[in-house]
Amino acid sequence: MSSDAIVILRNDHKEIRKLFRAFRGAGENAEKEKGEIVGRIIEALTVHTYIENEGMYPRVRDLVPELEDDVLESYEEHHVADVLVTELAAMSPSDERFDAKTTVLIENVEHHIQEEEDEWFPQVREHLGRKKLQEIGAGLLELKEKAPTSPVQPSALKKAVDAVLD
Repeated sequence: MSSDAIVILRNDHKEIRKLFRAFRGAGENAEKEKGEIVGRIIEALTVHTYIENEGMYPRVRDLVPELEDDVLESYEEHHVADVLVTELAAMSPSDERFDAKTTVLIENVEHHIQEEEDEWFPQVREHLGRKKLQEIGAGLLELKEKAPTSPVQPSALKKAVDAVLD
């Protein structure tokens, strides 16, 4: 497995998109299946936003100051996703707003992923180069090992609170 930070994040994006497709393809009355898929979406997004917020964004912000506005926007997009994930984690798939809330989450995250992959990642790669991205990627892999998998774990709650207060 590559330790290039962008490759790691793109691989996460692929897995998250697969889960989104599974949710969309589950069918209208597939409450149990949708509940299980949303549980996996919540876990994947909790881990992914944690490693980006704790590992990728601070490093890029320090090393490439001209991308600071992009980093700040990404923090805010993560905050929106964190709020929706936290709400979904407390909902039942039978709740009348479960599908709608999941759809809004998916649309927001897909927009974020597209911006990162089409605009932000190429700029980051150009500024940092392979060696620095591998160093950052090694840190992301370490963070992934200890990342929260649920939005109600203390480290996930801290991340959400920090995003609001910073």
